[in-house]
Amino acid sequence: MADQQIRVRVKRQERPGASPRWEEFSVPRLPMMNVISLLLEIQKRPVTVDGKPTSPVVWESHCLEEVCGACTMVMNGRVGQACSALVHKLSEPISLEPMRKFPVVRDLMVDRSRMFEDLKKIKAWVPIQGTYDLGPGPRLSPGEQEPAYNLSRCMTCGCCLEVCPQINPRSDFIGPAAISQARLFNVHSTGKSLAAERLEVLMEPGGISDCGNAQNCVQICPKEIPLTTSIGEMGRQVSLHAIKSLLTGS
Repeated sequence: MADQQIRVRVKRQERPGASPRWEEFSVPRLPMMNVISLLLEIQKRPVTVDGKPTSPVVWESHCLEEVCGACTMVMNGRVGQACSALVHKLSEPISLEPMRKFPVVRDLMVDRSRMFEDLKKIKAWVPIQGTYDLGPGPRLSPGEQEPAYNLSRCMTCGCCLEVCPQINPRSDFIGPAAISQARLFNVHSTGKSLAAERLEVLMEPGGISDCGNAQNCVQICPKEIPLTTSIGEMGRQVSLHAIKSLLTGS
């Protein structure tokens, strides 16, 4: 196996706004390789198949166990995590591209700041005033814990935004990840104190009404988070909030 080679095509880009180009590499085949392993082999010997020396490919990775979401990229046309993508399951030549819905920093590394800014918009946190000991918080029943745990597994990887047709230069759609996180904190016994503020954000332009119901997000999510269920539930909460605001004038 070690003497066999794998062909890898990488979409390169020197800097934000620069013109992209493709480079092809030949990498030694090793047992149980993942895509990160391929990139490390290129890093050790950054020479293209035609013998031209080049710079090492730039990508981002941290946990290497599909928890942080940093190594998300498009592999053979499908977005996913490079750390959990096994080479023997990919057809060759293997093509690696950066995600298309985020600004490219360099090569396969993108800027996912928009996702983190959207989490700020919907106040994706549990508000606790002061730094003193507040004592134990309200207990959550197993029935509350189970759905909340599923939602909490989101790693802000960007897969759901990458496949969403509503995420484009003409739309300000906040995206399924932020909507699902709004649901998570709205069901939290303490976090729900900001529920009305989160719903107001989702009522604004680019909010939940911009969802086109393509359902690509729930199919691609690596953590199998019920994103469409979250969108439906938050749509219900937004509607009830709008009716209540209309009736009370608040």
